[in-house]
Amino acid sequence: MVRELLLSFHRSTGQKPQRIIFYRDGVSEGQFYQVLLYELDAIRKACASLESNYQPPVTFVVVQKRHHTRLFANNHNDQRSVDPKSGNILPGTVVDSKICHPTEFDFYLCSHAGIQGTSRPAHYHVLWDENNFTADGLQTLTNNLCYTYARCTRSVSIVPPAYYAHLAAFRARFYMEPDTSDG
Repeated sequence: MVRELLLSFHRSTGQKPQRIIFYRDGVSEGQFYQVLLYELDAIRKACASLESNYQPPVTFVVVQKRHHTRLFANNHNDQRSVDPKSGNILPGTVVDSKICHPTEFDFYLCSHAGIQGTSRPAHYHVLWDENNFTADGLQTLTNNLCYTYARCTRSVSIVPPAYYAHLAAFRARFYMEPDTSDG
């Protein structure tokens, strides 16, 4: 699949990607190492299949939404950090210390405005980074990408590449599962 995407990019732009930033969803912390080894190798092989010495730097980020962490403002009366309607923290809020891993590159990003209830931030784990992103650089890129989802005029809770992959997998399931209807 990566090879086809690289070829499509090359056909559209006339160039190969100079760097690859790969957002992955649906991985538990116990699977990080296994998924990283398998999928990073697949990306490397896809690049090499286009040209033997083509090895762009890769950043591999896992997105998690299924966790129990919620973020709240220190001062609920602070207009600069709280949405007055919902009481949630403002979109674009990042937490990358205190509750994050002390040695690994991870962060929580609440990229969307919560409409009802308490917003659940996405937890991003950077498993591999050959692009040498700064924490602020990757957090800003990730937040900005959340405003590019085509089906919504507002920001979404996880990066659109992961969102689109989830939708494609959900649709593919209907083609893979046997029809259980009586008709």
